[in-house]
Amino acid sequence: MKARTRAAACLLTPFFLLFTAVMVVPIGYAVWLSLFTEKQSGLGFGGTETVFTGLDNYTAALGDRAFREGFGVLLGYCLFYIPLLLSGALALALLLDSALARARRFFQLALFLPHAVPGIIAALIWVYLYTPQLSPVVKAMEAGGIGFDFFSPEGALPSVVNIALWEWLGYNMVIFYAALQAIDRSVLEAATVDGAGAWRIAFSIKVPLIRASLVMVGLFTVIGSLQLFTEPLILNKGTGSAVTSTWTPNMYAYTAAFDRNDYGLAAAASVLLALTAALLSFGVTRLTGRRKEKAA
Repeated sequence: MKARTRAAACLLTPFFLLFTAVMVVPIGYAVWLSLFTEKQSGLGFGGTETVFTGLDNYTAALGDRAFREGFGVLLGYCLFYIPLLLSGALALALLLDSALARARRFFQLALFLPHAVPGIIAALIWVYLYTPQLSPVVKAMEAGGIGFDFFSPEGALPSVVNIALWEWLGYNMVIFYAALQAIDRSVLEAATVDGAGAWRIAFSIKVPLIRASLVMVGLFTVIGSLQLFTEPLILNKGTGSAVTSTWTPNMYAYTAAFDRNDYGLAAAASVLLALTAALLSFGVTRLTGRRKEKAA
């Protein structure tokens, strides 16, 4: 028993050391940093000093309209992006898993390749495709009588959602497809013998059997959506873009830290965003847990 305990300790120690170094310590430092602020003495000609302010940075962040509006943008993004991503990835996975699909490996690779493109590069590509003076897509739309400004207040959110979908749809499709491939084929054959059609097999048998994968992808998508940063940051550089430097909470924290040099406020905003993500993750897991209990 002691030998097993020592072996487990030896195997787990590297993980806990790495977890502490890359997770616990940075989070602890962010919390500590959020309790302080830097102030200049005199009329601004003196040096700066670090002053303990307690929860003042949290109050300032929550009292800032730009920070609160950033959560409103995130809410709209989640309501728009998450259903499209999950339903689209699931539909593609079901199509590839069906007997009607041809050239599965080619389509798997073709759909997954956009995820291999770094997020910044993908955003730059789409900024080019969104720019009226440069984009062949915009010119084709205008030739067809369709006028749409991707940088306008109405078009900014759909533009960001489109970029994120292009990046992550294939990745999540692969996860769903792998889960579908793990289903016992005898179950599907029995359903076919019983007279179930393709639609009935897909939505009454396949989808319930990969519920765990759906929950996992949904949870990770919620967490990833709250960390929205790269795509709107690049769109912010577009000509006449409605995406401001504080469009999302992450951008607000970035601006506070590197444009205003207010690291205490940036840390407080980051901690508030992390708490929001933790609460939503807890809510999703509790909700799915209750559904499993009811199903059992």
